[in-house]
Amino acid sequence: MDFAHDSRTVELIAVVQAFLDEEVYPAEPVLRAELAATPGVWSEPAVVQRLRVSARERGLWNLFLPGAGGAGLSNLQYAPLAELSGRSIRLAPAAMNCAAPDTGNMELLAEFATEAQKAEWLVPLLAAEIRSSFCMTEPDVASSDATNIATSIVREGDEYVVTGRKWWSTGAMNPDAALLIIMGKTDPCAERHRQQSMILVPRNTPGVTVVRPLTVFGYDDREHGGHAEIVFDHVRVPLANLLGAEGAGFAMAQARLGPGRIHHCMRAIGMAERALELMRTRAASRVAFGRPLAEQGVVREWAADARVQLESLRLLVLKTAWLMDSVGNRAAMTEIQAIKITVPTAVERILDHAIQLFGGAGVSDDTPLAEMFAAARTLRLADGPDEVHRMSLGRAELSR
Repeated sequence: MDFAHDSRTVELIAVVQAFLDEEVYPAEPVLRAELAATPGVWSEPAVVQRLRVSARERGLWNLFLPGAGGAGLSNLQYAPLAELSGRSIRLAPAAMNCAAPDTGNMELLAEFATEAQKAEWLVPLLAAEIRSSFCMTEPDVASSDATNIATSIVREGDEYVVTGRKWWSTGAMNPDAALLIIMGKTDPCAERHRQQSMILVPRNTPGVTVVRPLTVFGYDDREHGGHAEIVFDHVRVPLANLLGAEGAGFAMAQARLGPGRIHHCMRAIGMAERALELMRTRAASRVAFGRPLAEQGVVREWAADARVQLESLRLLVLKTAWLMDSVGNRAAMTEIQAIKITVPTAVERILDHAIQLFGGAGVSDDTPLAEMFAAARTLRLADGPDEVHRMSLGRAELSR
């Protein structure tokens, strides 16, 4: 196993770092001001659009996608770049067209869509001309078990009829989210993991109703298009809108979530590195009980624990990326589940210590710590809750 960065990765790391220092970090207060001045507006902030222009000029575009339309990077090459983008989680991924849910949706389309579907949806997504949403989770069933999904996709003549209710459809509040990829059941009588299919539904299709936006610990995530609850009331689309084959929905969801999980973990490490950087500055500049915080024993313990955890987790993430590149996602499932279990929990604890060190400022919007904490805590549910991954990993381990 060799995790050393090759020459192209080293070059891109420098370009991403310069992009962060010169444009992204200075744009963070601009984003906050823009969002504060435009309450209830769900379209993409102007500052994100301006950063996209610069990202494309710097060659930082679709870095996540190895195939056609992407940057041609392996998972191992992309890992340190995704980590850097996580340091500005609200701006950098979106600026480089590397933000969920569009990344996962583009991966789905690249692997399973027909040529006509790619021309209609993948090409404009790759160019950031439209946005998209992935509609899987439902409010009325335990969606941690994806086979519970109750939304129906029924074939009637030359159409499919979609009926159901979804929520936590990220990006769907954005009026530019032209495509909704929906997972539902086409055959409730089939084998448990062959009941589900995926269907492509244009947002403006009759019967699609966005019920409400959802917040995450009070954050509306407007810069990412928010999260929506959506009702599909006998929504009719042509048979040609089926993604892949009938009954392949569960397998496609797993294929989509594999890369997504490692991308989330890469970015989460970047969040924690920035939090530790903020802790160092704060600890050196604040005095309590006659000594700088950096001389307080508990603060030194927090810093030490954070560094040990981050170095360990980064190595595990890099190993996972290397395995995905060398033996494929299925063979790397143990490592994918391991990082999904460990990284968000460890990063959440590092962010918690950083917030504690900042005191009142840590829970405000004066620093990025509170929004990072909300993001890290949410990751313990997104793409499968901790408990499901532990159960699956434990079962595999005990069956060896």
